[in-house]
Amino acid sequence: MEVIDPLPIASSLTRSLGNDFWKIAHVLGDMSESDRIKRIKAGFSVDVADAAKQTFQMTSKGLGELLNLSVATYERRRRDSKPLDAAASERLDRIATVALLAEEVFEGKQAASEWMSLPNTALGGSIPVMHCETAIGAQQVRRILHALEWGGVV
Repeated sequence: MEVIDPLPIASSLTRSLGNDFWKIAHVLGDMSESDRIKRIKAGFSVDVADAAKQTFQMTSKGLGELLNLSVATYERRRRDSKPLDAAASERLDRIATVALLAEEVFEGKQAASEWMSLPNTALGGSIPVMHCETAIGAQQVRRILHALEWGGVV
């Protein structure tokens, strides 16, 4: 079994792509599930979360709720250059996959970002990106996106 140094994996996404959430999402989307799992277990860089925060116009408090981290813990990980835990990293990976579907449905990053950032009546007024906190919530967002894509009932 290959031993993987987690630090290069955790930071390589943002080292090569900067804080562009869409570039990060596309790199993740192009990876095999096995490689994504390795990155999730190693922990994503705080920069990935910062990119999502900026793209989806979240507050620090909102991002903390989404990732189940206190703002203080989030800032400490940034200051100490430590990766996020696997749970927070998995949520960011989930957001990336849903965002890529939104980009496909809305045929653009800007429209997808806006849709993911605004309250949605089909989600009971929840914001789609925040609804991705759980796998079930992300599935509901995907269902809405598929209905929009195919003209079905939400």
